[in-house]
Amino acid sequence: MTTATATAASIESVTLEVADVAAAEAFYAAAFGLGPRLRVRAGQASTSGFRGFTLSLVVSQPATVKRLIGRAVDAGATVLKPVAKSLWGWGGTVQAPDGTVWKVATSAKKDTGPDTGEIDQFVILLGVADFAASKRFYTDHGFVVSRSFGKYAEFESPSSAVKFVLYGIRGLAKDAGLPAGGTGSHRLAIGSAAGPFTDLDGFTWEAAA
Repeated sequence: MTTATATAASIESVTLEVADVAAAEAFYAAAFGLGPRLRVRAGQASTSGFRGFTLSLVVSQPATVKRLIGRAVDAGATVLKPVAKSLWGWGGTVQAPDGTVWKVATSAKKDTGPDTGEIDQFVILLGVADFAASKRFYTDHGFVVSRSFGKYAEFESPSSAVKFVLYGIRGLAKDAGLPAGGTGSHRLAIGSAAGPFTDLDGFTWEAAA
């Protein structure tokens, strides 16, 4: 198999498969406004429980965390973890009406200026059953590890619209505030120059448009 080069291994978009496209588009426009990095399309594949991934928005200060979580809740999201301070900063987690889990977080301990509402990073975290094997799989496909500890690995994304992280499935579910068990479709497709392929946990990667 010919693998992608490290420079090609980036994520350009994330596509969510949803039952109601119009409703999902309205929710995301009102909650986060991520533009072409986030797409939705019709999908009715059976799914239940934790879908094995989360999406995260990294922002500059606590006020922005509160603002984005508040907008998501006003648009119809369900709170999984209320916004709270931790050793790492501030964060909160919600579940969108289509079932996708979203975390909004900052490493800042306090506000340092006006809330701009800007999103600094859009991150996809994939939960995997065999962390070591999945890490090897992705490095074989041209992804370069930038930071790794335990069952957590971040990959370099110098030209990527979406940052990519691998996480052990149980740890990711705990971070999301949900039980680790889940069945059926992930209802997710990842657009990348490294695709198309399907990984060891059934996540679908498609060639970037």
